[in-house]
Amino acid sequence: MVKKPDSNKARLRRHRRVRGQIAGTPERPRLNVFRSAKHIYAQIIDDKNGVTLAAASSMDKDFEGQGGNREAAQKVGAAIAKKAIEKGITEVVFDRGGYIYHGRVQALAEGAREGGLKF
Repeated sequence: MVKKPDSNKARLRRHRRVRGQIAGTPERPRLNVFRSAKHIYAQIIDDKNGVTLAAASSMDKDFEGQGGNREAAQKVGAAIAKKAIEKGITEVVFDRGGYIYHGRVQALAEGAREGGLKF
């Protein structure tokens, strides 16, 4: 019998390891990324107070297009940057959520940088 490793279990292990190193503060909150097969989600979180400051996803009402591709991820990155800047947040810590910095995660990060966030 062939045993296939559980990739989500490995991702969660990587995510826990990274979260031991980084944390969002009120001055520099954490930009968290979650990607599913159909959509991509981003949140800006202040871990010290346990508060989500801004959120954007490909499921938002004003979002147009498919949610599971690089183009959509770039739009979500730009949307989260716009919401963050409206709330006075310019610097964040990027939390890739255990995903490889490639493809949709990279596109979201580039969209956020183009929108004005620094990380």
